[in-house]
Amino acid sequence: MQSAQFELHAQIEQRHWWFVARRQILRAIVGQILPPSAVTTVIDVGCGTGANLAALADEYHCVGIDTSAEAVALARQRFPRTQFIVGRAPDDLGPLMQKARLVMMMDVLEHVPDDFALFSAVAAAVRPGAFLLVTVPADQRLWTAHDETFGHYRRYEPPRLAQIWEDLPLKPLLLTHFNRRLYPLVRAVRTVNRLRGRDKVAGLAGTDFRIPPKPLNRWLQRFFAGEADVLCRALRGEGPGYRKGVSLLALLQRTAGPAEVRGKPVGIAPDYFDPAASRTPALSA
Repeated sequence: MQSAQFELHAQIEQRHWWFVARRQILRAIVGQILPPSAVTTVIDVGCGTGANLAALADEYHCVGIDTSAEAVALARQRFPRTQFIVGRAPDDLGPLMQKARLVMMMDVLEHVPDDFALFSAVAAAVRPGAFLLVTVPADQRLWTAHDETFGHYRRYEPPRLAQIWEDLPLKPLLLTHFNRRLYPLVRAVRTVNRLRGRDKVAGLAGTDFRIPPKPLNRWLQRFFAGEADVLCRALRGEGPGYRKGVSLLALLQRTAGPAEVRGKPVGIAPDYFDPAASRTPALSA
């Protein structure tokens, strides 16, 4: 992400339906696994401009970390009672990693060239019993210029996401799509635009984000946030979750034993896009 996208997040993520509903889903899931407590540490890796973490700060001890000094400055300005750090996880968090009961990576892994290395390093640094909560964009068929603007290397399918914790001392508690209710509409719009040669963004700062009229914004927020009940039931083993969706969510728990920090394995499918080169490798080989 670049300056324009961080500024846009800071401007709209308190009001835009997608951000607001996702935070409601986040709070519901976290509430299922961690009783509220001011001494329970929650870490947000790749916290960006801070709204996801701030949504939990009234009930937990929250710490955010991001490599972008600009993003952290915006987070500190907007949420001065929450701790934010400029740096890389897990190294720049020091002993905080061993205190964490929950580490979140909310739409982070798609931004890094080696998602295996980042995830395994975080998993190796947390104590047994800690939870890891991950969200990523799903379904490569939904790829648009929005993904390229945000510096995404890939979108995920469940098997590709599950590969990052394979053979690590982690117990998967939930792996499901979400933003399912709007998936048919999102896919249809993006498919039609692509067929018409208009694979462009329709929102602000090179993204798909634009706040719709208030009644529609409220309806979309409630419609999306309503998925929280299904996801929480799936976490309790009372349902299957969602088989399709715009995003994926995984919740895992660290078990005993050493975790090897490793990079991408040989034979893994190449990334769809290279943000550093601003090109699609498959089309430029």
